[in-house]
Amino acid sequence: MAKKHLSVIIVPHTKTSTRTLCFSRRKLKGLAIGGIALGVVLLAVLVDYARMNVIRGRYRALRAETAEQRSTIADYEKSVTELRSKISDLETYTKKLNVMAGLKSPDVLTAPAGVGGGGPDTDEPEPPLEPDQTPPASGPQLGGLEAVQSLGRKAMSLESNLSSLLNFFEADSLRLASTPSIMPAAGWISSVYGHRNDPFTGAWTMHWGIDISTNVGNPIMATADGIVIKVQTDRYLGKYVTISHGNGFTTVYGHMSNFAVKAGQKVKRRDIIGYIGQTGKAAGPHVHYEVLKDGKRVDPRNYFLEE
Repeated sequence: MAKKHLSVIIVPHTKTSTRTLCFSRRKLKGLAIGGIALGVVLLAVLVDYARMNVIRGRYRALRAETAEQRSTIADYEKSVTELRSKISDLETYTKKLNVMAGLKSPDVLTAPAGVGGGGPDTDEPEPPLEPDQTPPASGPQLGGLEAVQSLGRKAMSLESNLSSLLNFFEADSLRLASTPSIMPAAGWISSVYGHRNDPFTGAWTMHWGIDISTNVGNPIMATADGIVIKVQTDRYLGKYVTISHGNGFTTVYGHMSNFAVKAGQKVKRRDIIGYIGQTGKAAGPHVHYEVLKDGKRVDPRNYFLEE
């Protein structure tokens, strides 16, 4: 018994006999070491569990923040894209104003060639065809701050140009009033200025204006102030009206069903000069519209400020 260090007596509730457990010093030391080791392990597990809970909380917060940032970036990119589109439209609009003011050539407005109807002057020499040009592929989109800075520079340039144009037109309002700048009728452009296969002969011919299709009887308007110089009937254009606007501009309106003006009459922009018809060489009801600048036919779309 001298070797015993500790005795534990167990007294059962249902039995009268007792049981004694004896532990040596070595065994007690081993149990103590084992208990400490188990406590350290449990403590480590608890600490790790708490740390993982913190990490999981941070991860969920980061995911929510990332989703929010992605949504913000998507909205930002959409806004920049819309702004870029608006500035591009404004640039085109400004170019047209520059052309109307005579500050730039219509060549700066690149419009795809299309099909159109013929006119009475079919024996007029046609300009040589230019080789088809493929528009340059757009470069990589600017991102972030660089995109905003680029748009800012464009906006400042447009502001400066528009300010100069405003001063110009305020000083020369007559030029603006006499420059064709609107659609002559409400409808859709069914044939544009350029070369095409003639709808009647199939021959490759030049269409010297644009065709605007709409219902028979709809009004046709003067596209600028001027004086009516012709109210005639032609086997190609049918019933047509020619208006001289001054500053080198003349406009022609063909295939009318009826006239609303007389030769020598002064007209203002948006005055009704006739009505949509199908007279002359026409496959359907429309108005054939031409713009001449200094005696040469030009693409009317270069002067449309509204369509």
